[in-house]
Amino acid sequence: MSNVAIKVEDLSKLYRLGEIGTGTLSHDLNRAWARLRGKEDPSAIIGEANDRTAKGSSDFVWSLKDINFEVKQGEVLGIIGRNGAGKSTLLKILSKVTAPTTGRVKVRGRIASLLEVGTGFHPELTGRENIFLNGAILGMTKDEIRSKFDEIVDFSGVERYIDTPVKRYSSGMYVRLAFAVAAFLEPEILIVDEVLAVGDAEFQKKCLGRMKDVSVNDGRTVLFVSHNMGAVTALCDKALVMSNGLVAFDGAVNKGMDYYLKLGNNAASSKYINENPKENDLLSVDLLNTVGESSTSFYFSEEVVLKFKIVIRDTEKNFTLGFHIKDQTERKVFTSEINIKSIVSEPGVYAFQSIIPANVLTPNSYAPTVALHIPNVEIITIIEDKLMFEIEETGTELFQYAGTDYGCVFINCEWSKV
Repeated sequence: MSNVAIKVEDLSKLYRLGEIGTGTLSHDLNRAWARLRGKEDPSAIIGEANDRTAKGSSDFVWSLKDINFEVKQGEVLGIIGRNGAGKSTLLKILSKVTAPTTGRVKVRGRIASLLEVGTGFHPELTGRENIFLNGAILGMTKDEIRSKFDEIVDFSGVERYIDTPVKRYSSGMYVRLAFAVAAFLEPEILIVDEVLAVGDAEFQKKCLGRMKDVSVNDGRTVLFVSHNMGAVTALCDKALVMSNGLVAFDGAVNKGMDYYLKLGNNAASSKYINENPKENDLLSVDLLNTVGESSTSFYFSEEVVLKFKIVIRDTEKNFTLGFHIKDQTERKVFTSEINIKSIVSEPGVYAFQSIIPANVLTPNSYAPTVALHIPNVEIITIIEDKLMFEIEETGTELFQYAGTDYGCVFINCEWSKV
């Protein structure tokens, strides 16, 4: 373990839903007796995988199950996964906030953690006092803390309020000071959860720069959890993809990003099939990538293909096939359509496709509403809330503005010096 900063072996964490402990004295005694005899925890035998989308039959859930990985000194590991995948539980165990049910963690060096707003801060103490308190917890002397004090305050941007109790800080000010303390008090290992999303765009950019500096120039290890794929791509060397409490992927960050996007395809529907079509009707709609694979996750630089299948028996009617795209706030982004009568001359089943260009839809969630209709006369079929796709933030120039609304479309206007 000479150059390994963190080594995780067979790590598991079991929880009972809705209870502290097992819920009964007899169950607690059974678990204690099993541990004394070196036997398996009887509650663990009936524990289920941590799938938050499915109803289970057991009260016992494996938040983490048989996790194995290692992080070398100076590496930046991005931990990604959908909500409920076990990321925060893993970081709490690494930070010694909670203990694992089984397995062990070997850590080489001091750990500074930023898991949630105000981690490690006492609300009644001032910002100044909390800086010295956190430094003392990390094992630093008062002189060492004092030598870093001005840098911490300058980076955080809360100098005016440094002698005010932190309970009076806004959540953004809290995070600013907490990150500055964690980053500048020289821990060997820095653990940062999604908490940075609380800060504004300018501060997030500073934090990413500081974490890069900490890893590259100072040779320290960083564990970074985020749903901002652009930040993960820009900052991290490796990616650990988690799913339902398991490690689904451990490897290079770009391959991890691809795996994560494919994993997300199960979270939304990429296909609609009309089970009871009429004489003239929409039969199916598919969301595809450019190689014809069904998908609900796309890169910003990737085209989105909508494939439609329709049946037309009455070729004299003025049928039009169209769709509009809505974002997650129900805001209509754009509309596109094609006149069927001008193309179809004989009855039959026909397929059409429409391609949404790359580099247009900004990273967000989108839902297409599809309709086969006769303009201003009749709606034959309308498909709403059946399909959804995401444009993922995987390193575009827009990720630095995370948390701000920069609109739904990105247009490459023609710029020139005049």
